[in-house]
Amino acid sequence: MHINEQVGIVESHEAHQAITTQKLASCSSFYSAMRILPRSQRKDIYEIYSFCRQVDDIADSSASRASRLDSLEKWRISIASLYAGNASPALDALAHVIHQFSLQKDDFIAVIDGMEMDVTDAIIAPDRSTLDLYCDRVACSVGRLLVKILGIPADDGYQLANHLGRALQLTNILRDIDEDAEMGRVYLPRPILIGAGIMNPTPSVIRGASIDRACASLITDARMHFVQASAIMARHPRHMVIAPQIMAHTYYALFSKLVRRGFDAPRASVRLSRVRLMLTIARYWLLS
Repeated sequence: MHINEQVGIVESHEAHQAITTQKLASCSSFYSAMRILPRSQRKDIYEIYSFCRQVDDIADSSASRASRLDSLEKWRISIASLYAGNASPALDALAHVIHQFSLQKDDFIAVIDGMEMDVTDAIIAPDRSTLDLYCDRVACSVGRLLVKILGIPADDGYQLANHLGRALQLTNILRDIDEDAEMGRVYLPRPILIGAGIMNPTPSVIRGASIDRACASLITDARMHFVQASAIMARHPRHMVIAPQIMAHTYYALFSKLVRRGFDAPRASVRLSRVRLMLTIARYWLLS
């Protein structure tokens, strides 16, 4: 990478910290869950979140496909340089977190690869294995980074990241069906759509379709992952798992509202209220 390109990435990362804080503060469940952690731990986690937010913003931007792929490649090279000991000074904080917690390079690259899946070709009705790979890259890999900072033992941390990451991402997919379709994306797997009688699952078709039958399989999968994640968290001290517990609780509440609403068109937007989120945080805070 040319030095001016690396500087551009670094300056973007540095400037993005303030933007990240603003985005986090906008009543996101992630921000609220992490807000109750000790300051040093919270700061480390925000470094990871800032990286993830930036590559996600690249994937969802209105820039050309070539430009977005180029930006993601620059991040891929920057991460490789960081692990080779050549991090730019503005990435020192991220480098410190990586070395302190022995975070794996493969997990950072997986996040970038997941964003690239959205850029290279719009995901439209993938097969089940492709959807699972996507969930692993954009959600579980982030979890694998975060559980190390939270201090969750390796085996359970890995399993928690895999189950909770899939539960949250499947919930996002179920929540954002129409929004994703507007962006030309359909994350519902083709086999279950065909099984539900939707033979031509284009984004425009999905927006107008009643898809309760097609969503049933993802609902079952998401519920199973929530159960598995809860069982893992129950084995550990509350202070260690309080942040993922809040995330799981708030997302399960959202998931439950989606299931109650159903997936017949037209689908009303489903969101959790700020009051509901604050009550959840208060509950876990008082019991911690």
